[in-house]
Amino acid sequence: MTLDQSVWLLLITAIILANIPWVLSNRLFMFIKVPNKSFVINLLEWLLYFILTGILAYLLEQKSMGHVQKQDWEFYAITFFMFVIFAFPGFIYRYNLKKFLQTKKN
Repeated sequence: MTLDQSVWLLLITAIILANIPWVLSNRLFMFIKVPNKSFVINLLEWLLYFILTGILAYLLEQKSMGHVQKQDWEFYAITFFMFVIFAFPGFIYRYNLKKFLQTKKN
């Protein structure tokens, strides 16, 4: 896998994983069916997906470049807030748009 392919795979995976907790409001970790998830559970699930994305990024960098560059705290802060931005569409859907669509339907 080339470096360009690794970057695109990581970006697409990060966008999908950032939105899954908010879009799938009746599923926990994509597989466990629950009646409804609270905001705290959504946030914990989102944080776990952030960590999984970081592990995937580490593995992809190791595979495509042969070594992993040491990073300081700024790198991790930026990636955290990028993941927050990636999750914005799913969050808006879950807490704003979904309620609006349900009131319009009734």
